[in-house]
Amino acid sequence: MRYAIYFTPGEADPLTRAAEQWLGRSAFSDAVPAPVDADLAFHTASARRYGFHATMKAPFRLTENRSEAELVDAFDRWTAARAPFVGPRLVIGQIDGFFALVPEGPSADLDALARDLTVDFDAFRAPAGEAEIARRNPESLTTRQVRHLHEWGYPYVMGDFRFHMTLTGRVGGEDAAQFRRRLEAHFGALLDAPVAFASLALFVEPEPGAPFTVRAFRPLGRNLARKTA
Repeated sequence: MRYAIYFTPGEADPLTRAAEQWLGRSAFSDAVPAPVDADLAFHTASARRYGFHATMKAPFRLTENRSEAELVDAFDRWTAARAPFVGPRLVIGQIDGFFALVPEGPSADLDALARDLTVDFDAFRAPAGEAEIARRNPESLTTRQVRHLHEWGYPYVMGDFRFHMTLTGRVGGEDAAQFRRRLEAHFGALLDAPVAFASLALFVEPEPGAPFTVRAFRPLGRNLARKTA
């Protein structure tokens, strides 16, 4: 079993609904049917398993001396004490051939959120084994990314963090132009406004290869709201 801390808007948020229809799956429930378009189903298969999300604390196995109940409790306390913020609007981009929603510009708040989650929840993470490290193809990583992989269990943290909400697997050639047009038509005006980063979700992968689902969804700043009410 693995856990991850992801950003995702709420289940009823229009952006979540649009992304779920695109991916053909909801991480919150089984209510969304799989894509009937075979081409879309093929190109979204890898993203579908993870659900609509942005990785903030990459998937990890619990270390032996920690329990799920302790993790959920720590997640509750952490999110309650963290202030929400408004980030840049999201745009359709490609990262290593994958289409994703990415920030229009840099965001120090997003970078800080990912950094703090990486550090603050690392006590719950079991060290990455040799097989896990090998799966990341360390020979293709930079020296700094290999160091991150060994220290944090994931290469794309700290200075190598890139916020993205994956929407496809790798798409190239003429297919890339077609999929960009389809994505622009599908998301349309939903991408016009800046995004409120007001929630986080603890996801769980119950067994290797199983779909990730939401274990706990929490708004940010519950304690802060009570103090200022």
